[in-house]
Amino acid sequence: MSKMKIIGITACTAGIAHTYMAQSALQDAARKAGYDCKIETQGAMGAENELSAADIAAADVVIIGADIGVEGRDRFEGKPIYETSVSSCVTDPKKIVSEAIKLI
Repeated sequence: MSKMKIIGITACTAGIAHTYMAQSALQDAARKAGYDCKIETQGAMGAENELSAADIAAADVVIIGADIGVEGRDRFEGKPIYETSVSSCVTDPKKIVSEAIKLI
């Protein structure tokens, strides 16, 4: 059986440090739990580590950790989406990953 796949987007109001801290924390927590994970950032530099159509198609769940509106939400139509703040992704990523997986 293949690994569970988590994708997501992180975005904070400034689009600098917390966006990337949340991305790193979620990816680390997901990998430690045995899941594949790819997180797109939407920050001051625009979208980085962009999710491809194949990434989205293969995903089991989407995590959106954002304090602002994110672009391209319509890409995730039909996928379970767990939404939270950027700060919660930084402070308790293990909980966020665990809660998101419960949506599947």
